[in-house]
Amino acid sequence: MKRINIVGTSASGKSTFARKLAQKLNLVYIELDDLLWMDDWQETPDPEFFQKIKNAIAYAEHHSDKQGYVIDGNYTRTVHLTWKDIDTVIWLDLPFALNLVQSVKRALSRAISKQPFWENSNNTESFKQMLSRDSIILWMIKTHKKNRKKYQDRIKNPEYAHIQFIRLRSRKEIENFLKMI
Repeated sequence: MKRINIVGTSASGKSTFARKLAQKLNLVYIELDDLLWMDDWQETPDPEFFQKIKNAIAYAEHHSDKQGYVIDGNYTRTVHLTWKDIDTVIWLDLPFALNLVQSVKRALSRAISKQPFWENSNNTESFKQMLSRDSIILWMIKTHKKNRKKYQDRIKNPEYAHIQFIRLRSRKEIENFLKMI
């Protein structure tokens, strides 16, 4: 495992898991959200976003002492880049109820702390946003079932036969996986 993509529904713990895994395996950590989001919730246009991804992967492959990477994130429009050369996809497939609880806890914590989400933007959570149509909680509710179907389909897709899929379905499985690595 040298080229890994961590996927899952919002608030499944992708970032925390990906950082820990990258550290344990001595690989570069690449956070897609940090590459996508600019200040004030503006998205980087796709051509620039794709170039940022290519640059991050090239750095991880050729310019760092780590020679590999862990990508955190699952934007469908980036699969042509992120899955092209990866060897492993780790899917954090937590039950809906657990994902919902984590989503609410995370949103509340971020709304209270006002800590920026990512290093390269000023984006923070607010109580107003938490209760709006743009709520990350609402997004998780709407996408949990769709994401599960999407990854089940991708696992069966011959186009991705070169990828080892690892599906972790509970906090315990996630913890055990990190211990075994």
